[in-house]
Amino acid sequence: MSTTPRSRRPAAQDLDAVWKALADRTRRDLLDRLADGACTTGELVDAVPDLCRTAVMKHLGVLVDAGLVLVRREGRVRWNHLNPVPIQQIHERWVSRHVAGTAAAFVRLKGHVEGRGRRRPPTDD
Repeated sequence: MSTTPRSRRPAAQDLDAVWKALADRTRRDLLDRLADGACTTGELVDAVPDLCRTAVMKHLGVLVDAGLVLVRREGRVRWNHLNPVPIQQIHERWVSRHVAGTAAAFVRLKGHVEGRGRRRPPTDD
């Protein structure tokens, strides 16, 4: 059972654009960059040196259309800001509070096991 009333919860089709935007690694990388703070479009272009400005702008367009990036213009400068609301809506829609605790425990267990596997065993030296 969700904590968000059904009438206030976004319909699955409303979140399709968000899922599609998140499906691309470059767009996720751009969102990770914006999670650290607002960036100009030029800064984002510089952060993805293997893509041309036009390609980065297309990716930003997808993110803006999905509501994941908000744009504020100051003269010729375009500031891009992360909008975490659609991601939170996905979380609320697809991760119930019953599943969240279990999933979090498995993530911690995975980290513990993987971290242990990388450590070298103690030596008797």
